[in-house]
Amino acid sequence: MTKKGNGLLHCSLVTCPEGKEAVHYSSPFLFSHSMTWVADSHPRLCVLLSSCLTTRAVGPLVSISGLALLASRLSDRSGQLHSRLPAVRRDSFERRKTTSDFFASLRPARVRELIFLRRNLSSVKRRLRLRFRFRFFLFGMAFVLAGTRFPTLRISRLSAGSGLGGQRRGSSVRLDCVCRKPTMKARASGSSHDIDLVSSTVVATGNVLVPGAENDDLSSTDTSSNIETISSGLQFLPETADLISEEKVDPEAEQTTVASQIISEKTKEEGNVEVEGKPRSILPPGSGQRIYEIDPKLKGFRGHLDHRYSEYKKMREIIDQHEGGLDKFSRGYEKFGFQRSANGITYREWAPGAKWATLIGDFNNWNPQADVMTKNEFGVWEVFLPNNADGSPPIPHASRVKIRMDTPSGIKDSIPAWIKFSVQAPNEIPYNGIYYDPPDEEKYVFEHPQPNAPKSLRIYESHVGMSSPEPKINTYVNFRDNVLPRIKRLGYNAVQIMAIQEHSYYASFGYHVTNFFAPSSRFGTPDELKSLIDRAHELGLIVLMDIVHSIFDLISSHASNNVLDGLNQFDGTDSHYFHSGSLGYHWIWDSRLFNYGNWEVLRFLLSNARWWLEEYKFDGFRFDGVTSMMYTHHGLAVGFTGNLNEYFGYATDVNAMVYLMLVNDMIHGLFPKAVTIGEDVSGMPTFCIPVQDGGVGFDYRLHMAIPDKWIEFMKLKDEDWKIGNIVDTLTNRRWLEKCVAYAESHDQALVGDKTLAFWLMDKDMYDFMALDRPSTPRIDRGIALHKMIRLLTMSLGGEGYLNFMGNEFGHPEWIDFPRGDQHLPNGVIVPGNNNSFDKCRRMFDLGDADYLRYRGMQEFDQAMQHLEEEYEFMTSEHQYISRKNEGDKMLIFERGDLVFVFNFHWANSYFDYRIGCLKPGKYKVVLDSDDKLFGGFNRIDHTAEYFTNEGTYDNRRCSLSVYAPSRTAVVYALAD
Repeated sequence: MTKKGNGLLHCSLVTCPEGKEAVHYSSPFLFSHSMTWVADSHPRLCVLLSSCLTTRAVGPLVSISGLALLASRLSDRSGQLHSRLPAVRRDSFERRKTTSDFFASLRPARVRELIFLRRNLSSVKRRLRLRFRFRFFLFGMAFVLAGTRFPTLRISRLSAGSGLGGQRRGSSVRLDCVCRKPTMKARASGSSHDIDLVSSTVVATGNVLVPGAENDDLSSTDTSSNIETISSGLQFLPETADLISEEKVDPEAEQTTVASQIISEKTKEEGNVEVEGKPRSILPPGSGQRIYEIDPKLKGFRGHLDHRYSEYKKMREIIDQHEGGLDKFSRGYEKFGFQRSANGITYREWAPGAKWATLIGDFNNWNPQADVMTKNEFGVWEVFLPNNADGSPPIPHASRVKIRMDTPSGIKDSIPAWIKFSVQAPNEIPYNGIYYDPPDEEKYVFEHPQPNAPKSLRIYESHVGMSSPEPKINTYVNFRDNVLPRIKRLGYNAVQIMAIQEHSYYASFGYHVTNFFAPSSRFGTPDELKSLIDRAHELGLIVLMDIVHSIFDLISSHASNNVLDGLNQFDGTDSHYFHSGSLGYHWIWDSRLFNYGNWEVLRFLLSNARWWLEEYKFDGFRFDGVTSMMYTHHGLAVGFTGNLNEYFGYATDVNAMVYLMLVNDMIHGLFPKAVTIGEDVSGMPTFCIPVQDGGVGFDYRLHMAIPDKWIEFMKLKDEDWKIGNIVDTLTNRRWLEKCVAYAESHDQALVGDKTLAFWLMDKDMYDFMALDRPSTPRIDRGIALHKMIRLLTMSLGGEGYLNFMGNEFGHPEWIDFPRGDQHLPNGVIVPGNNNSFDKCRRMFDLGDADYLRYRGMQEFDQAMQHLEEEYEFMTSEHQYISRKNEGDKMLIFERGDLVFVFNFHWANSYFDYRIGCLKPGKYKVVLDSDDKLFGGFNRIDHTAEYFTNEGTYDNRRCSLSVYAPSRTAVVYALAD
């Protein structure tokens, strides 16, 4: 053990020659008692129970009951464990008051699992025969055991003569094992506390998240008080000043919610939020109990949900206490990476597995001896480079930089994890980190304010690189000047941009990220990206970023070796930023999976989300792969049926859920106008409920079942289409949780798959889309259904709508990224496309050409967007489906002030077809898919007036008669 200046004692674990663990005491006067106990019932478990006392030579009489428990020869099945358990830092390089190298020293390869055996301290005291009054500090530890979670113990401080004070913490997912244990009363500083002596409860997942800090009660319910604390490789040692036995909780803050009326049938208008000139703040956790009012069925899973919320609250408390709050914690980019000051540049990197590190680059001629870094007790390497003699910065702008490390995997040169820009040189495979710090006169300055979030979200999903009609990689500048005005003209109010984060493999669609803080250099510079976003704001468009926090690119047969380009094995270990073993590998995506239970991973990801909002003025995110994050099975080979047992059990990754709650908390607190959308196929309940009310906190969920349903129908004959089945899929949404609907995904546009247009018209698209040539029945059917499907998806599928670029006019070509031949290990050669860009582009000129039928499809999509802009039917409270007639293939419903009439029959048109409506009066046609402008047959008279008749029809107060041609969609609105 070692003594810090404040009197705290620190112990370290080392590996003995025989491979057994021992506790070493570095000062002779620290040792008082040590004892080894081998449990008869657990022959594989070796517990080292030590207690160390200081003497008066250290100052106040202090005693440490160091219950250090080691396990050897444990299950090799645990691919989930870290080879080391690095300490959790709290501003490690600024505040080193009482930090410990204890956890950082837990590095023996044989230490696979560690268990904290909670004992009655009075019994421990009796065993150790400590028959005197003393002050003591109790260090809590939390570790993982082969997918099993064990509790930490509250760190407490008592005055002389006091008993043990503190409060039992936390909860376990395994609710059937929870039971009430006896409590004892202890007095600390004049206050009494209930101490719950609860033994460890086994949890199945092994993905956990709790540093050592106490948590206040979740609610008035009994469930939360019976739940065991969980923990993973995330350890924490609080500061001396924070070692108190009594927590003071503000009852008002405990019950605070983000606005009690946020969750109501009436959608709030985000556009009313004003933050300019006002301080931004993150609200404290609420009660987390409102979810049971929204969905009473969730009460049957209260134990799991309360446990989840307790873990979130604990993380908030620990971050507040030891990091200065979520605001400060999410600004890691101001501490890590390259930090410019008046005197020079400081570079910091977290790499606990590295044994030696140095900063190399153009600035020092790649000399590894020039700028050797030093490592602190938290595994953070640091080096300071003073300014040059002439006052210029030691690293010139745009120069190449890397960090060279001696790691357990050997010597490696890596791009700094927090790098802000990276570039792949011509004819080279690895990327180079770029020190990006242009002179002030070259930095882009934003000129236009960010728009308020629209009430009705209409998203144009895009990819900068393939957004040019020419076969090339497009640029930020070209997208800014040519594509953004097009998006505005089409009637969309939001642009979602894919592949912004740097990714070494272009064909990954941007989902195999290598440099999380760096915008892709393929498309231009960071300042050019800023100019793009500023131009979008000038046009009134909000800009959403497709952010990837679910996976990370792995070494593969792809273009780059990402052990060098990114985070994979950054410090030479398998468990640095990711889970080790199979738990950290997504075999379908060939990617690594983050360990959301690691303190520094939390800092990295939270800071990453904030970086893009703060530095680049993005207006929100679409979080990719959230289903993969939320479950330990990652949604692979799992069919979700909607049964609540599928969401709240051992398969749920509580660590990931807590991270999602934290990131939504941070975003909505500091950027109130920002929008968050989660890509979740599972239908996780509470996904779009505010965090303060017990939810995950997203604004929208992608309604991923809709495109799958339309693909299913593409394989059926027209007569086999079931209207009720379509409606059930479109309306199958959780109450008060907003969804973004879309008819087809961007994946369908990739080579080997089919877009809706290709499903409907197939090869006829290549020969019969010119207006000066005769059409075919397949083309007529395809154009008609393409328009109907898109309108029905928008009008009935959710509160937002998304379209991938080019699909608005039925882009005829799939996307085939440039690729060379691939040589598989078994000798098979997969042919490439000769690295051609011919199919990796969007030919917008097809939709603009007035001599092609694509133009009519684009005109309809534009009219559809402008109709929604005028009537805002997607966010209307009023929605009523009055008719689903399988024989007539008719679907009639009201949304907002509009009446939608769909006739899916392939042959039958209906004259004087009576439809019900709510409001009496004179109606007019406001949108007609059969309009000649839209490539239709012009069978509807737009000058006709439709008057309602009194009398109930289809459960509506009045009705009107209309003409419903086959394969048409007509929208009616009151004329007055």
